[in-house]
Amino acid sequence: MHADLLFTGGPVLTPEGPRASAVAVTGERITAVGGAEVLELRGPRTEVVDLAGRLLLPGFQDAHVHPLPAGLELTQCDLTGTKTAAETLAAVRAYADAHPEREWITGGGWSMEAFEGGTPTKELLDAVVPDRPVYLPNRDHHGAWVNSRALALAGVTRDTPDPADGRIDRDASGEPSGSLQEGAMQLVGRLTPPATPADRLAALLHAQSRLHALGITAWQDALVGDFLGMEDPSGAYLTAARDGSLTARVVGALWWDRERGPEQIPELVERRAASSHGRFRAGSVKLMLDGVAETGTAALLDPYLDRCGCATANRGTSFLDADQLPKYVTELDALGFQCHFHALGDRAVRDALDAIEAARAANGPSDTRPHLAHLQVVHPADVPRFARLGATANIQPLWAAHEPQMDELTIPFLGPERAAWQYPFGALLRSGARLAAGSDWPVSSPDPLQGIHVAVNRVAPDAGDTPVFLPAERIGLAEALVAYTAGSAYVNHLDDTGEVRADALADLVVLDRDPFDGAAEAIGDTRVAQTYVGGARVYAAQEA
Repeated sequence: MHADLLFTGGPVLTPEGPRASAVAVTGERITAVGGAEVLELRGPRTEVVDLAGRLLLPGFQDAHVHPLPAGLELTQCDLTGTKTAAETLAAVRAYADAHPEREWITGGGWSMEAFEGGTPTKELLDAVVPDRPVYLPNRDHHGAWVNSRALALAGVTRDTPDPADGRIDRDASGEPSGSLQEGAMQLVGRLTPPATPADRLAALLHAQSRLHALGITAWQDALVGDFLGMEDPSGAYLTAARDGSLTARVVGALWWDRERGPEQIPELVERRAASSHGRFRAGSVKLMLDGVAETGTAALLDPYLDRCGCATANRGTSFLDADQLPKYVTELDALGFQCHFHALGDRAVRDALDAIEAARAANGPSDTRPHLAHLQVVHPADVPRFARLGATANIQPLWAAHEPQMDELTIPFLGPERAAWQYPFGALLRSGARLAAGSDWPVSSPDPLQGIHVAVNRVAPDAGDTPVFLPAERIGLAEALVAYTAGSAYVNHLDDTGEVRADALADLVVLDRDPFDGAAEAIGDTRVAQTYVGGARVYAAQEA
């Protein structure tokens, strides 16, 4: 039988070690992997792709991403990439001036390091948009910046109490200052105009195009449900799955409502059945255990420090009761759900591992494949527990580098010992843990090659002479590529993807070079040339 598609003339990354030089694809699957003998499958209708020395590898998979909110932000006031207060405010003013018809100014993606203490004020926004409410989540989407008009419409005053799962930042007089953290975001966010179903579908497809252009063929949407005003993507996924416009393979992580308990589990079972069709499958449950270190809401075993280096009374925020969490996880595991934990601080990581251990003890071994995302601070005693419990470490490598948010808003408040426990990719690998990788886009860039660059170098691309961030936690290029391919495929239960081997689905990426032939410092210069899902080309870079 002749192949439909034949790749030849370049290195092929395979799980066996020595890389092959040719791959044949028939229909949706890889027919053969090898050398010159594979060329015998060429027929008169075979499409031949000359790799010309470029690397062919499995499609990247993002194990933790939010495509629909990212797609919506791209059509709103997108502040991604702004670095200073002046630059951010100029972008807000320009967007507001260009869109006088918008009842609200929404969007987001601003950087906390652009503002003193990471918490900008309402007065700054009032100066550029005095006449309309403004609601702009920051780049990690755990805090929002609002103007006076938005606070007034929401009825948020000095007398408004902090919600149990959040904080209203206040000025010296006790008035709301314009920054809302965690659950307090919803005080204003609930008032913003919802996107229409057509808007949500368009945003999803726009995001899908962006991800395919970066070589991403599958992902796990880390929040399928309603949370802090974020749009529930399930309807858009189902529409796209049914009409064939969903070309990626997607796992949805159903949102665990942190205001409720086990009574929601039967609803999750129903949603799993109702929200799965074609290339979209909702088989995971997202449990957000804590916040983020920059705002002091990541859950820590020991207190945060203040600016003087003294211990405070703050150990962060646990959104779920640590005593109840093992019960939730045990029941979810027994029902065949994968548990997808948001765990940044060392206390949240330990709580998640304790819950997985309880589920293993109660239910025995299972194939639910729990994973912990983010893992900013991991106590060394917990590192070996990942391999022992079969818990995958879901890393977001771009964050493991020196930059202002790390150096100014995180390290001083953790102290030197805990700061050295951050993003322990190397330690986790050495302990036998499995790594998966993701981006958390729109929190940070969805480009896997940028994340791989940081995983290998522990320096951001184009960072100049920035010091290496915890050099012992660097991993090799091959290990980083596995995390973004086979590791994430394992988490996504996509066992016939993630590797270039016979009978696997032909989800493949052609890079514009072979990064193994260059310096590690140049990995970030690599780009995607072509992306295939099931043997069908979904992206091709335009030739210069």
